[in-house]
Amino acid sequence: MRLLNILVIAALILAASFVYKIKFDSTLQAERGAKLRGELRHERNAIARLRAEWAKLDAPARIEGLAQRHLALQPVKSVQFGTFDKLPPRPAPPADLVGAMLKGAAAETTGSVPTPRARR
Repeated sequence: MRLLNILVIAALILAASFVYKIKFDSTLQAERGAKLRGELRHERNAIARLRAEWAKLDAPARIEGLAQRHLALQPVKSVQFGTFDKLPPRPAPPADLVGAMLKGAAAETTGSVPTPRARR
């Protein structure tokens, strides 16, 4: 009877230690999950800040002001545009060397395949 009691007490201690280990591991995982959620929230906030800064820097009014301040741009005048008659002539189309070779090859007969006759 004493042996049975000792075995039951040992089994209870073993089970309690196993349950404690599972609880400790789950607590550790929950802490890691909370830490990752915090990091994710921090990164999302950083992305939102960067997008807001990008929108501010990319504003057309801001870019126009910078261009007027730092670039010596002049308005476009109508004399800057030319007419079609002042364009250089269109270049000649490139020579089709492969097509010329094929036309020359079609004129030659090999003798192994008869030429098809035209239908009347």
